[in-house]
Amino acid sequence: MGESFINRLKGDKVIWVIVIALSLISIAAVYSSSSSLAFREEKSTFFYLLKQLRFVIFGLTALYICSRIPLGWYRKIAYLGMLLGIGLLVATIAFGSTINDAERWITIFGVSFQPSEIAKITTMLYLAKVLEDRKFESFKEFTLWILIPLGVELLLILNGSASTALVLGGLAFLLLIIGGIKTGHLVKTVGIASGIIALVIMLHFAFGLFPRIATMVSRVKNFTVEKSLDHTLTPQEKQRELDKTFQADMAKIAIASANVIGKGPGKSTQRYVLPHPYSDFIYSIIVEEWGLVGGTVILMLYLWFLYRCIAIARGCLKMFSAITVIGLGLLIVSQAMLHILVNVSILPVTGHTLPLISLGGTSLIIMSSAFGIILAVSRSVENSKCKVPAESEIQENQTEENIEL
Repeated sequence: MGESFINRLKGDKVIWVIVIALSLISIAAVYSSSSSLAFREEKSTFFYLLKQLRFVIFGLTALYICSRIPLGWYRKIAYLGMLLGIGLLVATIAFGSTINDAERWITIFGVSFQPSEIAKITTMLYLAKVLEDRKFESFKEFTLWILIPLGVELLLILNGSASTALVLGGLAFLLLIIGGIKTGHLVKTVGIASGIIALVIMLHFAFGLFPRIATMVSRVKNFTVEKSLDHTLTPQEKQRELDKTFQADMAKIAIASANVIGKGPGKSTQRYVLPHPYSDFIYSIIVEEWGLVGGTVILMLYLWFLYRCIAIARGCLKMFSAITVIGLGLLIVSQAMLHILVNVSILPVTGHTLPLISLGGTSLIIMSSAFGIILAVSRSVENSKCKVPAESEIQENQTEENIEL
């Protein structure tokens, strides 16, 4: 029954299996980690189980719809999507709201979402389209079509999240390398980007612009500087110092208290003290309950997904398809790796959720759409292989014809 269902799905079957596995893990992990949220909101954990189940269903629906859309449609909306992403980011600065200390949300028709999530996907589609359409022989053309739109978007994203801007900028640069952009253009890009970053930092310290820079600096400082509480501090001052790294400290305790197989589903203790155990720190709760085995399974699922994306890209005949798959695959996996590395105390806190697993609403649906676009590309690759016979088959047919003649 399960095998026949998977076989009926279009696109890469392995990615479908990974998506379904992550969705099931999400439902179980959110149900277990939402106890503190349920207590604060005076609701039951069953309420959040149903809520997450609903969003998972919405996400899978969005994924399926995106996987059925022809690639030609994505090509047509690539440029418009970039403009839409920039427009939403501008609207966020003008009319955005603050949720969980993050000024990067906007509400349209009663639905709140982070435009940066949409912008990340539209950026990948835009880069794929523009790299397919243009050769960029001159740096002027490269600046007009790549540096200016990408630079504007990253500066707008920086207003809400420094880590998102840095990651997206790094991924975009990597795609330019993969897309075969001239080395001279890339060297100039590094120089210009370094100058803009320096200018942004100076503007922040001089005039208080880009407040997320201060947040990033504070988090890096708290992460790198060894904590030592002066005995002369008052109890209130000591508590403020401890609060600066409270989330990371509690996540570290959750990881350290687990063994190979964990404490068991629903038996986490840190879920009661971590501020966001169902979103930003859900991986630490998974490791605490499911142990090293559970944490490794999650990690391997994302790496397996990236491997499948690379395999799909190698089978693509067009630049747009290959860059789209690689770009979205790296986008999803880089966010997962950031989340995991923060949870195991290798990186400072960034606030990134675990794709398809963390408690989410619109973010889960948007991320599911990215998976759907990748499946749309894989479906196109499968169709092209069915229509175009392999070289070996052509040779065999020619040999048979010669024998008959």
